[in-house]
Amino acid sequence: MPNYFITGGSGFIGRRVIERLLVVEPTATIHALVREQSRTRFVESFIGHPGADRITPVTGDLTAPGLGLRPGEDGADDLPDIDHVIHLAAIYDMSADADAQQSANVEGTARVADFALARGALCHHISSIAVAGDHQGRFTERDFDAGQGFPSPYHRTKFEAERIIREREGLRWRIYRPSVVVGDSRTGEMDKIDGPYYFFGHLGVLGRLPSAMRIPMPDLGTINMVPVDYVVHGIVALLGVDPQRSGLVFHLGDTRRRSITEMYNAIAPGFGAPQGFSVIPHRLVEPALVLSGRGPLRLGRNAIAAQQGIPPAVLDSLSLPVDFRSEATLATLRDQGITLPELNEYGPRLWQYWADHLDPARNRRTDRRGPLVGKHILVTGGSSGIGKSVARMCVTRGADVIIVARNAAELDATVAELNAASTKKGIPPGRATAYQCDITDEESVASMVKSILADHGHIDVLVNNAGRSIRRATLNSVDRMHDYQRVMAVNYFAAVRLTLALLPHMVQRQSGHVVNVTSIAVQTHGPRFGAYAASKAALEAFSEATGTETLSDHVTFTNVRLPLVRTRMIAPTEAYRNQPGTWDVDKAASRVLEAIVRRPQRISSPVGTLAEVGRRITPRLVRRVLHQEFLMFDESAAALGKNTGRSHS
Repeated sequence: MPNYFITGGSGFIGRRVIERLLVVEPTATIHALVREQSRTRFVESFIGHPGADRITPVTGDLTAPGLGLRPGEDGADDLPDIDHVIHLAAIYDMSADADAQQSANVEGTARVADFALARGALCHHISSIAVAGDHQGRFTERDFDAGQGFPSPYHRTKFEAERIIREREGLRWRIYRPSVVVGDSRTGEMDKIDGPYYFFGHLGVLGRLPSAMRIPMPDLGTINMVPVDYVVHGIVALLGVDPQRSGLVFHLGDTRRRSITEMYNAIAPGFGAPQGFSVIPHRLVEPALVLSGRGPLRLGRNAIAAQQGIPPAVLDSLSLPVDFRSEATLATLRDQGITLPELNEYGPRLWQYWADHLDPARNRRTDRRGPLVGKHILVTGGSSGIGKSVARMCVTRGADVIIVARNAAELDATVAELNAASTKKGIPPGRATAYQCDITDEESVASMVKSILADHGHIDVLVNNAGRSIRRATLNSVDRMHDYQRVMAVNYFAAVRLTLALLPHMVQRQSGHVVNVTSIAVQTHGPRFGAYAASKAALEAFSEATGTETLSDHVTFTNVRLPLVRTRMIAPTEAYRNQPGTWDVDKAASRVLEAIVRRPQRISSPVGTLAEVGRRITPRLVRRVLHQEFLMFDESAAALGKNTGRSHS
């Protein structure tokens, strides 16, 4: 009954190794090193799996002295005699911080080696093709230090980790070097975007071309990659080959030295793209690739790569000159009944899984039946006025709309009305739900956002519609600082608070849009609207600055500058009752709908644009005209405190 101690058991490869061991070794017991915060998730991942009762999580930490094993419960004292230590834990991200990679990959490996040595166990170290660095030519299982250089900290730390294993006196060891690991050959499953996956989105553009044609491509070099199921089955099978023999090295790589063009051709059928052929030899392409990573060009190259979501470190090792040879290992695995799947057969499955589960743009795709079908749209102030009309337009176009307001009775009535609305032909019905919340209260907003994300999974669009209006001359407000504070609390701080609460979520999904319902007052700076215009201008400035920062994260902002709209918010002001040019609610809502669908940076009315141009070209004239307006119309009764109106719309 062999006893295994495994690090990295919760990882993409590690979890599969454990599952495979439970099948192949029906009497084996497995002790898996897991961090405290990962323990529950690790246990839950094996619930219902045959043989799960033979897995024991051991609380510890690869980066802590002694692996962080504590005496007593779940610690070193409770471990049985260990026959094999399988060291899978490492940082496999080439873009990760160099210090973090040093700590996990090198220092962590030293601790695992000490642990295995102290227990007299055979240490199985899962290394990588990265140890070959930039070695030119053949690199076999017999090679290690061939004077190679290292394009990234990842390559260097994997080499140093393997050196530690090899040089630890008295340690019995074996080394397994997978080449670039991609998804499962049967399902395409992959845990993250890495290696060639960073370029799938760019290659996908070629799917728009007729599949019958052939397209010329530059020869970007070679790549060696293998599916994760082959790596896992290979590791577990090789554990049993001469089980007590030390010093063996195995290469889990492809037998062929494939060009990147050949890799593309293998996945191209997955998205109906044409086949390619290399026309520019690699010897002509390579100098440009090398030069772009050096000197002044590097900064520009890295900036472009970041905008495309590609870590610059990946570009530095896009194609390595090493000829990674695996014949000896492949022969051994064939004797065990394990053969390497053919890339041309499983390549399309890699693409399909990426498109369905990993593509950063998948959350930005629109349904063929309509741009809002299936979208989740959150609208504040959604129980009345513009917000209610926007919600109705979105629901009838197939969106799931979450409306937020303070009045519970109005919210319930609005939801019932919205869910009874009919959709257009061919569009599935949307659904409305409501959440009562005072958006000026920080704790209430945090709790609401948490509940919405738990209930609905995600938010595609946030519409900051709720607002407070005030029309009062500054001289009549000198003792009313609270007017400015209340307006800012709703129009600026509440909108910013909601945006900040959802921004990390949208960035993580690489998709999101924020629509701010602002005002023509931002353009006109009309009299008696100092407090209101300032709050809306502040929101616009915040959004435009933030939108510039999140452009590469595909989170965008639109400011909709509406003129006067006939809502209950303007009812207390007598001067507005017969105001020409006042819009009805549906007209205003249609502009917000345009912002949701088309996503421009701003939407303005013709009058607002004219006012803005006038202020720039003839500022004195515009100021005189606005001053005359100020003199012609008196302060409203509401502004003088004779009656009060509604504060939110």
